Amino acid sequence: MSDRPATDGTVSLSEPRGRWVLLTTVLGSSVALLDATVVNIALPRLGSDLHAGFSGLQWTVNGYTLTLASFILLGGSLGDRYGRRRVFVIGAVWFAVASALCGLAPNVELLVAARLLQGVGGALLTPGSLALIQASFRQEDRGRAIGAWSGLGGIAAAIGPFVGGTLVEISWRLVFFINLPLCLIVVLVATRHVPESRNTDMDRRLDLAGAAVGAVGLAGLTFALVGAGDQGASARVLAAGLLGVLGLVGFVVVERRSSHPMLPVDLFSSRQFTAANLVTFAVYAALSGVFFLLVIELQVVAGYSPLAAGVSVLPVTVAMLLLSSRAGDLAAKIGPRVPMTVGPVLCACGTLLMLRIRPGASYVTDVLPGVLVFGLGLSATVAPLTVTVLSAASTRYAGVASGVNNAVARTAGLLAVAVLPVAAGLHGRDYLDPGAFAHGFRIAMLISSALLLLGGLIAAATISDDEVRGRQAVPVPQTTCQVDGPSID
Repeated sequence: MSDRPATDGTVSLSEPRGRWVLLTTVLGSSVALLDATVVNIALPRLGSDLHAGFSGLQWTVNGYTLTLASFILLGGSLGDRYGRRRVFVIGAVWFAVASALCGLAPNVELLVAARLLQGVGGALLTPGSLALIQASFRQEDRGRAIGAWSGLGGIAAAIGPFVGGTLVEISWRLVFFINLPLCLIVVLVATRHVPESRNTDMDRRLDLAGAAVGAVGLAGLTFALVGAGDQGASARVLAAGLLGVLGLVGFVVVERRSSHPMLPVDLFSSRQFTAANLVTFAVYAALSGVFFLLVIELQVVAGYSPLAAGVSVLPVTVAMLLLSSRAGDLAAKIGPRVPMTVGPVLCACGTLLMLRIRPGASYVTDVLPGVLVFGLGLSATVAPLTVTVLSAASTRYAGVASGVNNAVARTAGLLAVAVLPVAAGLHGRDYLDPGAFAHGFRIAMLISSALLLLGGLIAAATISDDEVRGRQAVPVPQTTCQVDGPSID
């Protein structure tokens, strides 16, 4: 297929090429989604095999999230400028190579390095999924295509715990190697069947300075927060923290002065947009902390197998699949303020119910109630939150607004995984000690509940219904139920 850009919006969902485009985007998003699911399940086995401390587990998760959060906006810009299909394919290849390095890693240090590389691949791959649908399909087919993408992506999310748990039972390395055949299929189908598209009106310059300074800021802050658990307030930790703060301040300065920023500061002149992102930060920080620690708690404390631990959180995905679109419709009718207030409060109640998990915990009486209530609360929150973010931005910033919200969610998750274990007193090999981990888990869940209640309070105090009420609800991708954060358009 020629690299010449195709005219945007020429593909029909009823024709074979449209179905190939849909298949490609579903597989591409599913690769990143499955990876996020199965790696968390693999953490106890992975850490034990590589003789890693708790900080090693944190960096296994955060190494990927760090580079993904740092470069995901840049990845979207690269696709818009140089070809969405091209960047999508490069991201799939990069992701596959980095996944192979993860699976071959002989120690936790090299695993974390490979995860950092994998996050760069994810930053190239992830934004392209919905962007290809938006650019390729005709206007009249776009909503159905996004709906189909959402449903099929939800099926992938539901399969993830089964796949992850089964693979970990054999070897934790398989959770990385499984990405190779999936990425190969993505590359083959995309290069053969997906039309190229790009935004020829965009400024060809990239905000490389902003991406670099932002990455340094997040890296320094994450290193300091994780290191504080093992080293305390050492000179090295304090220096990294200072570098992180300076980097984030520098990022704001660069974005304000840049003529082509990847994060237009004008977006935050909207009180609604700023408030929605504050809610996103609080909710997704708690969400990331819960999913990071819950599957470890189920294995280490409750004695569940990796497969059983993975399947235990499946009700969250099922609730999102069944209820997200209805929550979006409700937000369009009555406004998002009530759902965005009640949803986080329900999530907080679910998190508190998880405190019932103990050695020999029964799934039906001790695990399911908390997971189910948490899933119901998340279902009530995510779609209205997405609708609010998109409605608060002007039309020309719609894609950027969703991308910024996605980056906020990932940054919240990055910092939560760094901070929560330290605040809960988890360090060293505590993830192998049921008593020590259970104590830390309890503290972390109380903190997560407080974050969720804060998110609900922010929504109640700041979210307005006027900009959303009466509008047709946007299709909300079901993959938002995962720690990966809100979707990108």
